[in-house]
Amino acid sequence: MTILLLHVPPPTTTILFSYSSSPRSTTRTLNLTRRRVRCRVSNSSEVKSEYKPGVLDDFFMQSFRNKLVEEVGSDSDKTGYVGLIELVKLLLLKGRTRSETNDAAVRILKSLFPPLILELYKLLIAPLAQGKIAALMVARVTVLTCQWLMGPSKINTIDLPNGESWESGVLVEKCQYLEESKCVGVCINTCKLPTQTFFKDYMGVPLLMEPDFKDYSCQFKFGVAPPEDDGNINEPCFETCSIASRRRLNSGECPMA
Repeated sequence: MTILLLHVPPPTTTILFSYSSSPRSTTRTLNLTRRRVRCRVSNSSEVKSEYKPGVLDDFFMQSFRNKLVEEVGSDSDKTGYVGLIELVKLLLLKGRTRSETNDAAVRILKSLFPPLILELYKLLIAPLAQGKIAALMVARVTVLTCQWLMGPSKINTIDLPNGESWESGVLVEKCQYLEESKCVGVCINTCKLPTQTFFKDYMGVPLLMEPDFKDYSCQFKFGVAPPEDDGNINEPCFETCSIASRRRLNSGECPMA
């Protein structure tokens, strides 16, 4: 959305005043010009939200990276987010099966939480109000603590299978995890499936994640269970995928998904 500023010359306002510091009065004319700015809104482009890094983002990234290094067994020479994604790709290549990769990613997620926190949350919070309170809470915590990993995201309202609507959704506008990795397999096997498993098994909160491989957005639906065929992802590899050639299949589908 573009804002165009048009300067419109206004009429001149004349003010007459006089003073009599001497016997002869003097009249002076003062021209005051009031400037007006007229704003017009154009739909020629959209304003995209931008995430501003928080004070704890470096800590979160380094903690996540350390856990990846422990699981993979080696580190990347690259720094920052690029090095993090390289480790994620190594995690994917290390796994011989989807299940093995999923288990490794779940272990990493679990290790990021202090002892007993997950157990207490599942025991005390998850059952409240038929799971609504727990779903609302984790949605907000996700937005507060994970934008450094996913990119700009916001809370939104989702529809549940029973007809209710909860503000327990998280919309990731353009996932930088997917954009940087450029790999459908990385998205499915190191993020979507293990994250859904983690929240359900260790926090007692059902979660359905719906990535869009065309615009890189992703919809989190806390409180919604994944369908039975959720793991059957028949998506083609991105043309820019750097690891697809290592396990290329003739079917045209992503060999890593």
